[in-house]
Amino acid sequence: MFRYGPLTLQTHALYRVSYGNGLRSMPGRKAKSVINELAPGFLAQWGSHWALDYTPTLRFYSSSAFRNTVDHSVTLSGGTTYEDWTLGFSQSYMSSSEPLIETSRQTDQQTLSTRLSADYQINSKTSLELGLGQNLRLIERSSKGAALNNFNSWSASSWLNYKVSPGIKAAVGAGFEYIDCTSSSDITSEQIQGRITWAVSKKLEFVASGGVNNMQFLSSGASDLASPIFSLSVQYAPYETTTFFITAYQAVQPSYYQDQVTENTFVSAGLHQRLLGKLYLDLSGGYGNSAYHASAATPVASHRDYDTTSFSASLSTPFLKRGFAAVFYSVNRNASGAADYDYTTTSVGLQLSCRY
Repeated sequence: MFRYGPLTLQTHALYRVSYGNGLRSMPGRKAKSVINELAPGFLAQWGSHWALDYTPTLRFYSSSAFRNTVDHSVTLSGGTTYEDWTLGFSQSYMSSSEPLIETSRQTDQQTLSTRLSADYQINSKTSLELGLGQNLRLIERSSKGAALNNFNSWSASSWLNYKVSPGIKAAVGAGFEYIDCTSSSDITSEQIQGRITWAVSKKLEFVASGGVNNMQFLSSGASDLASPIFSLSVQYAPYETTTFFITAYQAVQPSYYQDQVTENTFVSAGLHQRLLGKLYLDLSGGYGNSAYHASAATPVASHRDYDTTSFSASLSTPFLKRGFAAVFYSVNRNASGAADYDYTTTSVGLQLSCRY
């Protein structure tokens, strides 16, 4: 770690080696590969207000069915306070070339996200959250002859929070989003939601929100799409060494494919357990469903809905004060009415990481 006045510079590195079976190099084709990943990076902080992190990931495949890649991740975040206001800013860029479930092959993708936030404390029980966001997604334009869809989105949101009791907070929120799609109809959407945050005890906490998202497809002739949306986070720590968690959500977003939007539902549960003082066991399992809806009266093509089932396990331990080592196993099952997208992948490997 390097310090100079308010500047702090810290380096970090990760190495992962894994063996994957059932990996998709293209729709309908399975492959096996040893994957070596190296991710060196740095974190620069200016006082307590600004932080910049950059991490490239070099990925090497033993199978000729896949091409070696270099991914990039950059995040800049900052914040400050002024009287009763808390102001925040974040900017992130990511590029990746990993296989996607939707395309069933390696897919080049870039995302750029910007977020502005402003929280205002009205009084001891009431506060206001305001947010503006921009998300840009750029992907390669075709997959086995199917046109893929880039989009730019701009959004605004607001939440009014009320402290019901020392452990309970309730909120109502509204949002608006405009999505500019390159290969599909542009979209506008509105969201109305409610949210409750409840610290039941020192051991049990949960946050739940739910509402409706209403989408309009501009100049396409397709009917509006009203969908329920929700999110849930539950954390239970019966002992200092044991933590259980449950997460769930449902959301709607533009599909990777032309003239389609995807309604995604996912639920997962897991366990974090400390063993023998220095070993950490992590177990998690999840189930998800993705349903396609047409965003045009006469879509170019329709795609089959699919279900995903996943399980992962890892055992990790710290070493040499600044290092961490882990072994892991995962299995993912993708079930679809289309044979090309019906498959199971497994992975087992070792991960080493450190910070200096």
